[in-house]
Amino acid sequence: MHIKEAARRLNISARAIRFYEEKGLIDPAKDKHNQYRIFQEKDVWRLQTIIALRESGMTIEDIKQALANIEGDDYEELLYYLELQRSVMFAKWLEIRGTIEMTDHMIQVVRTKARLPLEDIYQLAERSKRLRDQRSNWQDRWNFDKQAVEHDERVKHAEAKYRDYEAALALTVQWVAPLAGERGLDIGTGTGNLAKKLIERGALMAGVDQSKEMLKRCREKLPEMETKLGNFLALPYLGEQFDFAVTSFAFHHLSEQQQVLAIEEMRRVLKPHGRICIADLMYSGAYEKLPCSGESYIHLEKLIEVLEQRRYVTKWQRLNEHLHIIYAIPIR
Repeated sequence: MHIKEAARRLNISARAIRFYEEKGLIDPAKDKHNQYRIFQEKDVWRLQTIIALRESGMTIEDIKQALANIEGDDYEELLYYLELQRSVMFAKWLEIRGTIEMTDHMIQVVRTKARLPLEDIYQLAERSKRLRDQRSNWQDRWNFDKQAVEHDERVKHAEAKYRDYEAALALTVQWVAPLAGERGLDIGTGTGNLAKKLIERGALMAGVDQSKEMLKRCREKLPEMETKLGNFLALPYLGEQFDFAVTSFAFHHLSEQQQVLAIEEMRRVLKPHGRICIADLMYSGAYEKLPCSGESYIHLEKLIEVLEQRRYVTKWQRLNEHLHIIYAIPIR
């Protein structure tokens, strides 16, 4: 078929097809007599794929890489590209949502005061910028993709960071006490060790992690579990999806400001009765703040204060000098 027929079949313009050709995404054969493009079924399939990936928001360069992975049957890499795109879109959606909320607040101020004080404008703008910066400033300084291969062995041999690891997971499951069929979210799920124990108790688990290699190993261990690429600061789910949210040995990778935002994100995806359980490296007023591989431990009292300010009842337990578990239930 010629370009006009291909364009009609795909419901796009011939100009768009020429653009994709110029960018090297397609290379249709040409009639040796008049040099007209000739599109075969494989070209139409490729164009359909390009259109779909473009609609998902992928860049031309990413589409090139994705197409190369498809042709090489590397669907794991293609899956990663698509999940990465979804993660980016959720972060943008949350930013837009925050801007809308800020605008609504401005509208309310104007209606109440019949004016918009400059101080209010400044504070709202600063808050919006601060939230945006917190989401964008988190970086994986620990190379979790590389750590994924040896993660379970490190846990098994109880490195200092993972001392009392199994006890922490067991107590988390005990406190959450999932009912059969309850839906839970494990954030920073890693290879799925905590999620596995909750699944064994009848929970329907989903896992979020920013490491594609951690998720790959999680899927190998728990093929029935839903996994998504993402992080604490932009959870790739719409609101009120889960009965509980858990996290183990991951929350301390966030700054104190980001921890507050992470709690807000958990609240957003939890149902009104949704509970939270965090097992991690923490310090309290009675213990010295110690670094862990360049990180900062969580301040126990401050985190409890953040939760209680949001109308949660909390309880906590110390398993060793640094490992603590906090459990939070919303006040009804």
